[in-house]
Amino acid sequence: MLIGVPRETRSGERRVALAPESCKKLAQAGYTISIEAGAGEAAYFPDESYREAGATVEADPHSLFASTDIVLKINPPTLDHPNGRTETAWMRPGTILLASLMPTRNLDTMRALAAGKVTAFSTDAIPRTTRAQAMDTLSSMANISGYKGVLLAATELSKYFPMFMTAAGTVFPAKVFVIGAAVAGLQAIATARRLGANVVATDVRPEVKEQIESLGAKYVGIELKESAAAGGGYAKELSDADKLRQRELVTEQCAVSDVVITTALIGGVFAPKLITDAMVRRMRPGSVIVDLAADGGGNCELSQLGDTAVVDGVRILAPLNLPATMPTHASLLFSRNLTAFVQAFTKDKTFLLDLTDDIQKGSIITHGGEIVHKRTLAAVRATAASA
Repeated sequence: MLIGVPRETRSGERRVALAPESCKKLAQAGYTISIEAGAGEAAYFPDESYREAGATVEADPHSLFASTDIVLKINPPTLDHPNGRTETAWMRPGTILLASLMPTRNLDTMRALAAGKVTAFSTDAIPRTTRAQAMDTLSSMANISGYKGVLLAATELSKYFPMFMTAAGTVFPAKVFVIGAAVAGLQAIATARRLGANVVATDVRPEVKEQIESLGAKYVGIELKESAAAGGGYAKELSDADKLRQRELVTEQCAVSDVVITTALIGGVFAPKLITDAMVRRMRPGSVIVDLAADGGGNCELSQLGDTAVVDGVRILAPLNLPATMPTHASLLFSRNLTAFVQAFTKDKTFLLDLTDDIQKGSIITHGGEIVHKRTLAAVRATAASA
């Protein structure tokens, strides 16, 4: 079977779906690998490194898509790119696509994939089970976002993160407040602690209290009227009563913090608005907010997605696609996740579809000309009904 790896076309994207080291593993499993020319250059993997790993380099992307049995990508395929690159139409019926599709955010693309009879798996829908850990791109990339988000905050803050005792006197550590303690939040806590900050963190799932404290941070939270756990390490939307009590807690912590880092997503997809205009205006001038949920719409009402806003002296950073700013390691980790997925279902040098398997069943989005993922199908129907 032929695995094709196209160049990513999303603005600012520097990652590649397959690193040279993974080409060797997949070749040993019996696959033939074809890489679009220049696909890895922005991640510092030149074409020659792929040739050395046993892959061929294809100059024509249309030909690559049309001849490939399995397409590996970072982002969803292009639907109607300005340069005429319509990747959804280039794939043959029956092609297997493996990428982070974020299907409920990209409904038009999911419709096109279904219409083209592409069998599409979304890595961000892979169940968070022990068996699937090695395939979890969402966690791999969230780790990078949490790490890089703290570095951005430290760069923007007008103070030191750690405590310093100098001849001119003592400088006390910055106070960092982290909202959300899933993978990105826990990495943000760990990185801020390594830099010497005083860290406080909250999450609507009280069961993560022990994880927060194990990293040296202080846990603050409210006693929920009903559970906010949605399973698989995700959180669901709070009740109105719990939202009000959470808002009071967030308001109090933001007002006394130097840095606020938000990572909250509902179901791992959409960002609830947790920091209001009023909360920002109560923060001290010089404070910094890093909205790591910007790709999901942002946790702060005043976030300018992909940009930095300044409100009453408070800097609000809302970076998009942070993993792309660390393309070498981000590509390596993403590549290993995809390789683990392919290898897990390879038998006799062939990728086997098994929709009774919990991993395939949970992550398949389109198959046989239909959208088969329940949440995506519900979103498509809701959009059609509202229209």
